[in-house]
Amino acid sequence: MAKRDIVVIGGSAGSIEALLNLLRSLPVNLPAAIFVVIHLTPRGKSVLAEIIDRQTGGLPAKQASEGERISPGRIYVAPPDRHLLVANSHIHLARGPKEGLHRPSINVTFRSAAATYGPRVIGVLLSGMLDDGASGLWEIANRGGVAVVQEPSEAQFPSMPLNALQDADISYRLPARGIGTILPKLVTGEESAEEKECVPHEHQPEKYSGFSCPECHGPLFQKEGPGPLQFRCRIGHILSLKTLLDEHTSTQERKLYEAVLALEEGADLALFTATRTDETQGRQLKQEAEQLRRHAREIKKLLEEREMSAID
Repeated sequence: MAKRDIVVIGGSAGSIEALLNLLRSLPVNLPAAIFVVIHLTPRGKSVLAEIIDRQTGGLPAKQASEGERISPGRIYVAPPDRHLLVANSHIHLARGPKEGLHRPSINVTFRSAAATYGPRVIGVLLSGMLDDGASGLWEIANRGGVAVVQEPSEAQFPSMPLNALQDADISYRLPARGIGTILPKLVTGEESAEEKECVPHEHQPEKYSGFSCPECHGPLFQKEGPGPLQFRCRIGHILSLKTLLDEHTSTQERKLYEAVLALEEGADLALFTATRTDETQGRQLKQEAEQLRRHAREIKKLLEEREMSAID
């Protein structure tokens, strides 16, 4: 049975309580290193490591630092605005391109752990919106590791666990405390997860998708091959189909509001100019202002009446 001593845990909205419940269930002598990635605001100071230390009373937790050596029985927390990569015997922090609009990205950490430690990895995905973590769990399972998700009915925001269940070979779906109970058994070998064949990583060809990256507006290339559908731009931003759709929807709304602003400002400028010209031109400018306001009202109506389909 493979030794499983690398545990990577990811979560987003609604995941802190689940994370704390999970960690409270772990023994203080767990012979594994734990890496925690929670979506954080980039400009804020994270106190998550201190919260874990104060409220769980178990394994010591600290915010990860660049080049830090990995030791069992420790919890390493990703800092804001940095990807946490699990390298061979040490941690690497990077401010590389966002993945799924996030930095830190759960997928980045999961994928790095899978690439470095293969079947020694246990990946855990908790509550959150959209689908960060799904492709990372797929990579963990694909390389012989164990993939675990929080029971969606318990998760405050079940989208991330549900998407992982659709995209990856999940070994366990459990409540947070149940995950905390089974993790030590997976680490020590008392619980025997189904052994999976470790599939070597191969370069997967990409083709131009016809879409543009919502982050940098460069061309997006679609990955072809097994695993969840993903898009990557030349800069390195990576998005799932659902995240791409969600971000483009936000972009459409933002651009339409920008159009309303430009039309209304144009109407104000036309009226301002009308007071500083002759009567004929003034009348034409007032008509132009009314036309611009009419267009602005039509776009506002479009925004108010727009209906969007829910994507599971």
